Amino acid sequence: MSRTMQAAKQGGLLAALALLAPALAAAQEAAKPELNSGDTAWMLTSTALVLFMTIPGLALFYAGMVRAKNVLSVMMQCFAITALVTVLWTIYGYSLAFDATGMEAGQINLNSFIGTFAKAFLSGITVESLWQPVATVANAIPETVFVVFQMTFAIITPALIVGAFAERMKFSALLLFMGFWFTLVYLPVAHMVWGGAGSLIGSNWGVLDFAGGTVVHINAGIAGFVACLVVGKRKHFPMMAMPPHNLNFTIMGASMLWVGWFGFNAGSAVAANGSAGMAMAVTQIATAMAALSWMFAEWLTHGKPSVLGIASGAVAGLVAITPASGTAGPMGALLIGLAAGVICFLASTKLKRALGYDDSLDVFGVHAVGGIVGAILTGLCADKMMGGVGLAEGMTIGSQLWAQFKGAAFTLIYSGVLSFVILKIVDVLVGLRVTEEQETEGLDIALHDERGYNL
Repeated sequence: MSRTMQAAKQGGLLAALALLAPALAAAQEAAKPELNSGDTAWMLTSTALVLFMTIPGLALFYAGMVRAKNVLSVMMQCFAITALVTVLWTIYGYSLAFDATGMEAGQINLNSFIGTFAKAFLSGITVESLWQPVATVANAIPETVFVVFQMTFAIITPALIVGAFAERMKFSALLLFMGFWFTLVYLPVAHMVWGGAGSLIGSNWGVLDFAGGTVVHINAGIAGFVACLVVGKRKHFPMMAMPPHNLNFTIMGASMLWVGWFGFNAGSAVAANGSAGMAMAVTQIATAMAALSWMFAEWLTHGKPSVLGIASGAVAGLVAITPASGTAGPMGALLIGLAAGVICFLASTKLKRALGYDDSLDVFGVHAVGGIVGAILTGLCADKMMGGVGLAEGMTIGSQLWAQFKGAAFTLIYSGVLSFVILKIVDVLVGLRVTEEQETEGLDIALHDERGYNL
């Protein structure tokens, strides 16, 4: 072949590539979604597992820790929240949390804080509607599955708060508070972290929260702390001992939470892939480490390891690994579990006694403190030096830790202030607290005219 012909051929090839370049770039930017049956099967399973965490997992976990006269009230609260949030999520919750209309990467506007009503009543979502976890990858799941998966997160978050004011809030006040809190606190925080390319915390600040350290646990934990302060202490607290009435329920509930959490964390990959596999592995490792570290801390402090302690430690580990489950490796999981078990134990015992607040079931000590521990350590454990997946381009451990701190601090302030305002409004509308006679009698009889046990 002559040099002239060869040059002509190369020139033609370059011209063809030049013509194809825009099409190739567009294909790289967005891939046409295609239903992936394997991912769909895993997400259906994960959704059921996360719902299982609230009913019956959390319901049993909390019910066992209250006194016998209030066992049904706590179960009723978890069950009612499940129903209430399901309806509100369908009407407007999903749309406000995940509709990304008007959002642009790197820009901050109103849609960085909250979504729109474009998908209210799940408008436009049909049997054929697909949802892509990654725009440049064709794999997709039915949008209905994603809607219900995220619904289960929205259900368990307000349900966690119940433990902070257990045994003393009116049921009517509970429903109003949870409705307002879901709307004004949960939805904006979920949108700011997970809502899309232009979300404030997730995109613009670069905060890592794979499965809900800020959105779920810090958010609910600080709301619970504020609620227990506003509602006030239980009658005779702390002079009278108020031990758990049925630790069998509590350990069963904790076990259900542990199993269900695989859907919570590994399901947040929204795919049946290596990310889900590692999320499952680090969840197991961190939980086991936290259960042991809480148990040994309690053993050294009080002389005996307790069932309640090891169960609480496991939950603390589950909480702390949640934000890091998509970025940490096994080494990071061990560190997070060790830190969470010890720090949450100290927060739920020494800090609680020092400050004198009546957080009935240690929502603040386990969820807020565990969420903060996990959120901050996510910035360290994501680095490859710690066996993580590596930090985003341009991020250092220092800058990532700062981003994590900002995200945690913002959530604490936003949720804390709004929770206080909502509680005060509900108090004016219907009153927050049951009467002294009702509290003495127990909420099962006083509010629901039923007993958990016929003795």
